[in-house]
Amino acid sequence: MVAALSDIRVIEMGTLLAGPFCGQLLGDFGAEVIKLEDPGKGDPMRQWGREKAHGQSLWWPVVARNKKSVTCNLRTTAGQELVRKLVAEADVLVENFRPGTLERWGLDYETLQKINPRLILTRVTGYGQTGPYAPRAGFGAIGEAMGGLRYVIGEADRAPARAGISIGDSLAATYAAYGTLAALHARERTGQGQVVDSAIYEAVMAMMESLIPEWAVAGYQRERTGAILPNVAPSNAYPTLDGSDILIAANQDTVFRRLCDVMGRPELAQDPRYATHGARGANQAELDALVGAWTATQPNAELLAALHAAGVPAGGIYTAADILADPHVKERDAVVAVPHPELGELPMQAPAPKLSATPGEIRWAGPALGQHNDEVYGTLLGLSADERAALASDGVI
Repeated sequence: MVAALSDIRVIEMGTLLAGPFCGQLLGDFGAEVIKLEDPGKGDPMRQWGREKAHGQSLWWPVVARNKKSVTCNLRTTAGQELVRKLVAEADVLVENFRPGTLERWGLDYETLQKINPRLILTRVTGYGQTGPYAPRAGFGAIGEAMGGLRYVIGEADRAPARAGISIGDSLAATYAAYGTLAALHARERTGQGQVVDSAIYEAVMAMMESLIPEWAVAGYQRERTGAILPNVAPSNAYPTLDGSDILIAANQDTVFRRLCDVMGRPELAQDPRYATHGARGANQAELDALVGAWTATQPNAELLAALHAAGVPAGGIYTAADILADPHVKERDAVVAVPHPELGELPMQAPAPKLSATPGEIRWAGPALGQHNDEVYGTLLGLSADERAALASDGVI
């Protein structure tokens, strides 16, 4: 099998998540991703993650999987010259520094394109490369707030909540990878590279459905609604006899009738308060209470089995342990075990989506710092052992 992106070489100069997750996505489908890291320190992500095993980050092996690590001090003239040499051999350069950083290093796109006209420069920042906010420091949380997401997450009577993951960074990286693939496709026609400018707040805003026209045209401001979809019922998290919650989404008329049959209350489907989508939405709190009172008397597993048999969309609210134990996850290899030199067989989420002919693959977990210096600087760039030793002695690599 030849991987979908096996003919693409990516130079990754980003740190933490917004840039590196873009590199992870490209690497999952076969791109050769060469990650440049500070000598002696490396990407701070090597130390991130709440829990560590054997002093090791459990996030790094995931976000740096399939990547080759080389050390390069980008703040030195010699390090910047190494980047120019790598760019000559690359298809894509990914970075997530504050706008103007590459320009200060003499690595602006005009300069890089003269070296390699086919180069695609993928830039991930908080606010984009232009506009009055461009120079600001921009982390994912700020982009989530500016993009409108934070305002609608949580309960109505409390302050806005966080999603629980770094969703702003990940969305910007996903759109960056999407833009990179679009630019690679365009290059097939034009022979020319271009700049992909992915801003965190814009990536978040792109996911906000009809929030903007709802306000601009109808004067409607979406508010925090917790677990429910306003005016869509029943669609909520409901308690079970075991003390755990399940999700039921039975808001469509035919599906609601099936739910009523499972409940042993077929008459509810004919009740004027619940017979139509609009009526159920108008009586949402009352209907949720009725459904919740019934689910609370049912054991979780038996309840889900009955709902699934009846064709009612329902599911558990999974923890990591639930994900690992689920037979569907196992059957589809949605979690795979990757060998790690210190941690052994390390489970992590598999590449998504699945391709029938050229699926993604995890070839190795996140590498050691500078593990591929000799391969990249020696084999790819042709630097001799003495030249590499001199660069190391000078703190460049």
